[in-house]
Amino acid sequence: MKIILPVAGKGTRLRPHTHAKAKSLVSVAGKTVLEHIVSRLQMCGECEYIFIVDDNGEQIKDFMAHKFPHLRCHYVVQKQRLGPAHAVFLAREHIADGDDVLVVFNDTIFVTDLAAIAQLCADADGLIYSHEVEDYQRFGVNVVRDGVIVEMVEKPDKPISRLAQVGLYYLKDGCLFMDYLRKCIDDGETVKGEYYLPAVFMRMINDGKRLLAPQIDAWLDCGKPETLLETNRYLLKERHHNHGKLENSVLIEPVHIGTGAVVRNCVLGPNVSVAAGCNLEQCVISDSIVNSDSVIKNVVLDSSIIGDEVTIRGAARKMSVGDHSNLEMDS
Repeated sequence: MKIILPVAGKGTRLRPHTHAKAKSLVSVAGKTVLEHIVSRLQMCGECEYIFIVDDNGEQIKDFMAHKFPHLRCHYVVQKQRLGPAHAVFLAREHIADGDDVLVVFNDTIFVTDLAAIAQLCADADGLIYSHEVEDYQRFGVNVVRDGVIVEMVEKPDKPISRLAQVGLYYLKDGCLFMDYLRKCIDDGETVKGEYYLPAVFMRMINDGKRLLAPQIDAWLDCGKPETLLETNRYLLKERHHNHGKLENSVLIEPVHIGTGAVVRNCVLGPNVSVAAGCNLEQCVISDSIVNSDSVIKNVVLDSSIIGDEVTIRGAARKMSVGDHSNLEMDS
């Protein structure tokens, strides 16, 4: 299997955390988004990984060489921003006869059994993984009849379907998929100047190809600060670990503390991830992500994302407060 991971894109919704960092290298629950995704892809067995990168490509390459040195990886630079279908098409030089293809976009972390692909796709040409949502108006959705996708609708006004496409696609015949991508690009089938995958899939459907819409167990968005914190809460349910040094501190589960982090006189949690190398003192932190090698002292944080190598120092207070007092400090 060839796994295509389009990881180009500036991640503007996650700024300032993506000003100098690829968006897939933003951390959540003690790992980067990319590490969460690639770890889940291991259940597919021996595969080749094709990364579609931008000018942050060296960051991706260095990360993969460090974290997953055993994987066979290729890197293709996307020089023009012409949409997701165009990005996937750039992988064509690495797709050969007999290859099946899995396309994985990096804005979301998925929870599903990829080992079941062969069984799910036994009598079909591909899988367009889906997740049932209430706010269907925000997504492209799959319309299914008798178990097979018959139509795809972008941001429907009416509840024609609640099966949102989640950015995870499997095609049994990789070369045939590339041919359809080429046709769509050659015909200039764009939306606001960009090529999108639903147009490619609809061509396949109209030619009689059978595409199914299996549902994933969880769809964890990492594209915005607020959804990144939601994903952090979800993933921490499985990752309450302390790999650092804890002194005179209280952890309210779940909390993840990375290797080499030092936590003194703090109350952390619930739902806090602290990356490797951090130094925290006299803090109360909840529902937050603190990235690597940051120093935080004498502050109270909630619903916060702190980047790499950040220093935050508050002011400690000494008080003598009598009975029936009401003290409010907003600063």
